[in-house]
Amino acid sequence: MYIDVLLELKNKQMDQTYTYSVPKNLQKEIEIGKRVKVPFNHRELEGFILDKKETLQEDFEVLEILSIVDQEIVLNEELIKMGKFIKETYLCSLSSAYATMLPKALKASLKTNIQKKYQSNLILAIPYQSAIELCKNNLQKEIIDLIYENEKLSKKEANLISSSSVKTLLNKKIIKEEQEEVYRLQSTGILEDEKKFLNEEQQKAKDTILKSLNKNEQFLLYGVTGSGKTEVYMQVIDEVIKKKKTAIVLVPEISLTPQFVANFKARFEERVAVLHSGLSDGERYDEWRKIARNEVDIVIGARSAIFAPLKNLGIIIVDEEHSETYKQENTPRYNAIDVAEYRAKLNQIPIVLGSATPSLERMAKSTKNLYTRLELKKRVNHALLPIVTMVDMASEAKKGNFILSERLKLEIESAVSRKEQVILLLNRRGYSTTITCSNCGFTYKCPNCDITLTYHKTKNNLRCHYCGYTILKKDKCPKCHEELNFYGYGTEKLESLIKEEFPDLKVLRMDADTTRKKNSYETIINKFKNQDYDILLGTQMISKGHDFPRVSLVGIINADASLNIPDFRSGERTFSLLCQASGRAGRKDTIGNVIMQTYNPNNFILKCVEEQNYEKFYNYEMQIRKKLKYPPFYYLISLKVASKDYDLCSKEASKVCTYLKQNLSEETIVLGPTTASVFKMNNVYRFGIILKYRFDDKLMPTLKELDKMFIFNNKVNLEIDIHPTKI
Repeated sequence: MYIDVLLELKNKQMDQTYTYSVPKNLQKEIEIGKRVKVPFNHRELEGFILDKKETLQEDFEVLEILSIVDQEIVLNEELIKMGKFIKETYLCSLSSAYATMLPKALKASLKTNIQKKYQSNLILAIPYQSAIELCKNNLQKEIIDLIYENEKLSKKEANLISSSSVKTLLNKKIIKEEQEEVYRLQSTGILEDEKKFLNEEQQKAKDTILKSLNKNEQFLLYGVTGSGKTEVYMQVIDEVIKKKKTAIVLVPEISLTPQFVANFKARFEERVAVLHSGLSDGERYDEWRKIARNEVDIVIGARSAIFAPLKNLGIIIVDEEHSETYKQENTPRYNAIDVAEYRAKLNQIPIVLGSATPSLERMAKSTKNLYTRLELKKRVNHALLPIVTMVDMASEAKKGNFILSERLKLEIESAVSRKEQVILLLNRRGYSTTITCSNCGFTYKCPNCDITLTYHKTKNNLRCHYCGYTILKKDKCPKCHEELNFYGYGTEKLESLIKEEFPDLKVLRMDADTTRKKNSYETIINKFKNQDYDILLGTQMISKGHDFPRVSLVGIINADASLNIPDFRSGERTFSLLCQASGRAGRKDTIGNVIMQTYNPNNFILKCVEEQNYEKFYNYEMQIRKKLKYPPFYYLISLKVASKDYDLCSKEASKVCTYLKQNLSEETIVLGPTTASVFKMNNVYRFGIILKYRFDDKLMPTLKELDKMFIFNNKVNLEIDIHPTKI
């Protein structure tokens, strides 16, 4: 017997299967999708079996495999197909596609040593009555009684009663010890839950989805914030589970996962697994095996959860489908929604994409009936949408109010006096964005990247938010030794200002700096939900998905900041972020109020946010996209040419551009090369090329050929990003 084995090799030119023979004593255990250990170039490596055959078509010498790593299949047939889809769609290596699917413990690498976790339990070795008669004291009897009542008792708990008694009972063989595998990720406590009554819109959405349970139909669930999309998801999934099928629910942010999971576990108890990057390697390994063993019906997680090895899949749900976090920024640059749609098609099941602010591409598809659009226009429990008020910061600045307007200060005082809570959004972390010397013009810049450093006051350091370079801030200018000036502000400075302005209020900050520790997302969210704090301030991670019943006021500190980013999607991102943030206010019995501070009160997009008018924004933005030939009217591909040598990088970028123009159809637009938005990152120079196209049969063959040209180039790297979210 012979097998084809895919090894996890970093070198893209070696991305192929290698043929090995299987000794007779191992042939019965050989199955496609298992890992094997093989000799390769004087090394021992692990790889996945992707094919097996009895004979070779060509006569050549092959080596024998050394051993079989897995008792059970790691890559099932569905995952193997998904890996090939990712390779073909995103032009990555097959080994990197499979590597991104699996927990570290199951990757084809010998560098990992993640073991299963076991717990020592005590059980009776003789009948209960005989055991009691042999007990010498009450502590021994207590241990025996607990083992008898529960059938087993963890040795750790028994030792808390009396470790000497445990030792005596074991030595006399009255009890015995056995090992039980346990999962590392434990529930923090199941919430109480009751199935909610659906309103007419929710019921219609649910019924429509349920009619398509055995066919591949794509739904866009377009519902305003607080319209009860999650309840529709849960009731649909309940019906799916009754039919003995399973479900995947994708959420865009790790910060949303704890609250989302808590709601689902309240309804579905322990039949829920979680997969996201915030888990430890051991926890991820446990959750993966729990899924593979059919111990759960629902998997919830961020983009990688789409690869969960669920059997008998019945539905896929993607919450907040507009979010850019579904797109992976490094290799393989897959979009989880594209993969979800492929998997739904593979299983002939429905996929539901939910959002209060759908992406323009998917809304456009729904207008052409490529998606079935379901609308939830009303909030549940007759709650009203919040009232949005625009504040002109130009006039506030004349009064000396550069960060907090008088109106927002008054509204904060008013909300807190009513025992209500406040959320403040500022989508920029740190204390000051720039530190400059007014005497000599010196500015702290990252030596590795083409950007200024951001000041973080709590640690008194300056940090690059791209490569992580950090230095301590000095009191004087390093060049002329004069005083330094601070410009711009982030969440850290806002927190400091709020504490000065409202010393009696409890303030909680949630951004990338305060959520570095494990479970910090969950801790912050629970503290605020339990009303331990009056104000929650943070970046975009506080803007969507969260349900805080006592929040009546949302303050948006610098509403127009993201409008200035040089990207065609900046308007869409701004509208979505501000609408989602506004939606946190007034979700239950409180009246929602949103104060939106801006220096551009007449901006059309901000006016749409003020009116909470998605349709008006959509029609306006679609006109611009059509004129400028951007999605959804054209597809995009981004190419980045990168090198540590500036001249070589520039020269190769021009060659790539010329090659594309010579080999693609005339209708495909080639833009560039130009310097990337962050021109130097980690001491690597980057030039960008953009392709705009509608239909081009020559496109993928040309890109594949171009990709091959750079495989052997160790001085210049070519990155091809299919349908990028950022350019």
